[in-house]
Amino acid sequence: MVEVLSLIRHPNMVLLLGACPEYGILVYEYMAKGSLEDRLFKIGNAPALSWQIRFRIAAEIATGLLFLHQTKPEPLVHHDLKPGNILLDNNYISKISDVGLARLVPTTSENVTQYHMTSAAGTFCYIDPEHQQTGMLGVKSDVYSLGILLLQLITAKPPMGLTHIVEQAIENETLKEIVDSDVPDWPIEETLCFAKLALQCAELRRKDRPDLGTEVLPEINRLSDFAEEKMIHFFFAKDFGPSPNHYLASITPPISQISVNPTNLSQNSATPTNLSQVSITQVMMSNTIVGNQGSPKSQSST
Repeated sequence: MVEVLSLIRHPNMVLLLGACPEYGILVYEYMAKGSLEDRLFKIGNAPALSWQIRFRIAAEIATGLLFLHQTKPEPLVHHDLKPGNILLDNNYISKISDVGLARLVPTTSENVTQYHMTSAAGTFCYIDPEHQQTGMLGVKSDVYSLGILLLQLITAKPPMGLTHIVEQAIENETLKEIVDSDVPDWPIEETLCFAKLALQCAELRRKDRPDLGTEVLPEINRLSDFAEEKMIHFFFAKDFGPSPNHYLASITPPISQISVNPTNLSQNSATPTNLSQVSITQVMMSNTIVGNQGSPKSQSST
């Protein structure tokens, strides 16, 4: 299994750096912003995540999970998906961690991915109820865990009895009263769609849960795109005044002060042969420097 985990490369999966199998130790990359659990329950006085970031995190988790489920020749089931196993980097990009419990699961003749275990593993409240009863593990076991996690993303509440709380709130049209109060501007219509999707994922019977790739991820991506549009509108709607041209301002020295020695240029064919080439190179370098500070998407997320 360690060999399999060492080959996993995905933007939303924590990178495995090393392992010590004889002691059961896995070494992963450092994630500066801690776990999603820390952020949701404000451990260490961590500031609350905006709803836009939460919607994006949901899409990232679903994307990473689908990647595991699509591994060949057999799917990988995470088996312990929960906020404590979702880690955040400096830009609040989320990555799935602790894949140590993951199982390579064979596919049956009915094209249903499942695996029989003698005892249920994982974390209580996130474990697929059917897996607890039958010992059968499948990709939709992770979908159940994802559903509970999604409900926590919008409510910041413990998982125990959370599906019932959200179901009652939707039925009584009081969803806005149970979402995380530290976020003041929840879009109620989109949050309702988010909550209903999460409840579908957390259905007790595996056959009633939606497919991750064809049903869950497209809807979560739609909500994530909506959140991104709102965030972009928020930034551009503010009157910050004229922005400086960072690309030109960062060129040092100014192009007018750059001197070119034709003798030296002729001795080195790899060096630009005219001033226009030098200026283009300088601008491209400046673009690279600005780009390394983070894409607009990642900057808006922080």
